[in-house]
Amino acid sequence: MEILELPKIVLRKLRLEDAEDRYRWCLDKEVTKHLNMPDTDPPFSMEETQNWISMCINRTNGYEQKAIGTEDGKHIGWVDLKNIDHLNKHAELGIAIGDKSYWGKGYGLSAMKEMLRWGFNELGLNKIWLRVEVDNVRAIKSYKRIGYVEEGILRQDRLRNGLYVDRMRMSILKDEFFK
Repeated sequence: MEILELPKIVLRKLRLEDAEDRYRWCLDKEVTKHLNMPDTDPPFSMEETQNWISMCINRTNGYEQKAIGTEDGKHIGWVDLKNIDHLNKHAELGIAIGDKSYWGKGYGLSAMKEMLRWGFNELGLNKIWLRVEVDNVRAIKSYKRIGYVEEGILRQDRLRNGLYVDRMRMSILKDEFFK
C-alpha cells in the first residue's frame, strides 16, 4: 500500500449531543445518497436519531460506532463495525463523513485506517468487509487506496429511490492491512 499523508483525526466515543449533527447531515440528500436509510423525508426524526445514538453508546444494537473528529475536535462523521462475527473473526465496516466541507481531503481514509487498526488489534478480527454501491466511485477508489479488494457483486442488493442497485463486497485481511 502506498504511504499516504493523511490529516490527523480523533475517533471518540459517541455523545448524545452528536445527534444534532447527525440529524442535520441526514437531511442532506447528497450525504445520504449512498447510505442505507429509509426513503422518507426526513429519513429519521430527531428523537429516532437520539435513540440510535443512545443504543450505540450503550452497545445494545450490535454496532461499535465512533464519532470522527478533526484534530481540533470538530465532529465531522462516524465510522463503525457491525455484523461482528466473533467465531469467524470478521465484521462489516461502515463510514460516513457527514460534513461535506471535509469530503475529498483524506479524513475518511484516516478514520478508516484507525478503525481498521482498532478492529484488528482490539477486537481480534482477521477480516473487515464492506458493501458499497457500484456507482459510488469515490468511495470505491478510497477503499482500494487503503487496501480493500473486490470480492464480488451483490446483485440488486439495495432498494434506493424505488430502484434496485448492485453493491460490491470488498474486504481487507489483517495481514494485508499491516503489510
